[in-house]
Formats: sequence, structure tokens, C-alpha cells
Amino acid sequence: MKLPTVIVLASGRGERFRASGGTVHKLDALIAGRSVRERTLDAVRASGLPWHMEVAGHPGMGDSISAAVTATPDAHGWLILPADLPLTTAATLQRVAAALAEAGGEWKAVQPACRGIRGHPVGFAASSGGALKALGGEKGAGAILKTLRAEGAVCELETDDIGVITDIDTLADLAAAEALWISSSR
Repeated sequence: MKLPTVIVLASGRGERFRASGGTVHKLDALIAGRSVRERTLDAVRASGLPWHMEVAGHPGMGDSISAAVTATPDAHGWLILPADLPLTTAATLQRVAAALAEAGGEWKAVQPACRGIRGHPVGFAASSGGALKALGGEKGAGAILKTLRAEGAVCELETDDIGVITDIDTLADLAAAEALWISSSR
């Protein structure tokens, strides 16, 4: 089975985090003694999937996705994972990758959801490579996903992994994520 590559987006400026009182970049903030970035990468590494981290200072998420997809031309699809989702599990990454790889072309995208809320990582089949490379600006791949959803080509993957919807944008988000981390005894 040909598995997709996880794209870890780590090139944002983290302005909302600083505006909320953060004194470091949000990816360097600590959750139970490890940085948000490292917690995210721990799951990516544990998944066993190929991965690429995009760290260049791009102007927007669309630019970051485009650069990452361009940098991984031999990928068999992509799982787009913002680096500020430190609670996402390796098992969830593997489930999204497997759903995309096993679909046999039926699904062009896979999006996990928890408690009915759509989250990340969003998996895209290799056939979306051209559209992903064409992205630019602040917006991510939402428009591509919307088009694929209208075509009935998106698999909604319900999961109990709260990490798919727990991103870090403010100090309050960080505190909530740390409480979830501690309570789940990861």
C-alpha cells in the first residue's frame, strides 16, 4: 500500500498567540515539559508515515502548503497537519492515511472529525497535487476541500481523538491542551 506523506506546517507567525500574552512562538510553548512542535512531531514520527516539515517563513498557509507539496513530488498524497495540533495521535494519522490509501480512488480527500467538528490532518490524494501546488495567500486548502465535498469525494472520518480539533492559537488554548494532555495520561 502506498501511503501519503504528512506535511507538518510550521511556518506561521503565531501572532494571535503573542497577542494573547504569549512570550514565545506558540510552537515553542510547552505542554507538560515539551514544546508544541515536538509533541506534534512525536505523533508524526510514531506514525511511521513519511513526512516533511515546512518551516520557511511563507506569507500564508496556502503558500506553505504549496511549497511543501512541491518539495515532496514523489508523495502518494498528503496529510496536511498544522504543527499547532500537539494532541493529534499517531493512530489518527495512520487511520487518515489508510483511509486515503485504501480508497482506490473513491475518495480524493479524507477529513477527520471529533464530536461532529471537522479537524486535521486533512488527507488529499495525489490527484489533488496540482491544485495544492497552485495555492497561495492566507487561506489553506479549504476551497479545494469544498469542491471535493460537493463532488462527493471526501470521506468524513469520525474519531474520538480530541487532538484533531485542539489547536493552539492563544494562551487559553495552550492551558486547555495541557489539561487534556495531563488528564489523558498520554
